[in-house]
Amino acid sequence: MSESFISIRDLHFSRGKRQIFSGVSLDIPAGKITAIMGPSGTGKTTLLRLVGGQLKPSQGSLSVQGLQIPELNRKQLYQARKRMGMLFQSGALLTDLSVFENIAFPIREHFDFPESMIRDIVLMKLELVGLRGARGLMPAELSGGMARRVALARAIVLDPVLMMYDEPFTGLDPVTLGTIVSLIRELNESLGLTSVVVSHDIHETFSIADHVCILAEGKVAAAGSPEELLNSDSAFVQQFVQGKPDGPMPFHYPAPDFSQDLMQGADSQC
Repeated sequence: MSESFISIRDLHFSRGKRQIFSGVSLDIPAGKITAIMGPSGTGKTTLLRLVGGQLKPSQGSLSVQGLQIPELNRKQLYQARKRMGMLFQSGALLTDLSVFENIAFPIREHFDFPESMIRDIVLMKLELVGLRGARGLMPAELSGGMARRVALARAIVLDPVLMMYDEPFTGLDPVTLGTIVSLIRELNESLGLTSVVVSHDIHETFSIADHVCILAEGKVAAAGSPEELLNSDSAFVQQFVQGKPDGPMPFHYPAPDFSQDLMQGADSQC
């Protein structure tokens, strides 16, 4: 495996009384596309937020290019985030700004560039995602796929070294889906990025990922190349990658015995 870009060791994190991570350790290699997968509710998006410093773990270490993210102060974290790009599932475009101004926003926030330079940068990023001609449109005028591509252009406008994608394939038509899949691979290679993709979509994710980590029950349940996981002899891995309804992964959320629950009486509502 390549040199680790992100190193996570014995990471613990809880929301209230619910423990999300109970000792997660994983490495994300530099210059590769790593997929973070697993059943719903296993903390995949939470992991991205921990990497970006939006959340802090209760225990353990998390470093990005040697920087211990949980230990950074506000100013240091602000600087570190300039090197990170994030594509949100919803796109999260600013509805009152045009496509051009949405992409220019991070540049104006971080740098005092002349307008001519801002224009050149924005048009270059829009060209990469095939939407240079849409720069004057408002977000309400965009299709879902176009909005996702505009959000991607905004995410790479500061030339990040790390790109994080939160469910980038959700809700897309087949043509746009294929476009986004290709863009993630092409941008990773052409811009020399390290990419982390959170997704439930096995086929699309496995087609571009170099490395896959499957989270379950607060830990890394399996890790390896897509080929290694597809050929794994683990019943859990096979249930997940093949979408089998029966297997080690439970359908029911933990609960008392059903008959006893019913016998408690109609007065008990919870």
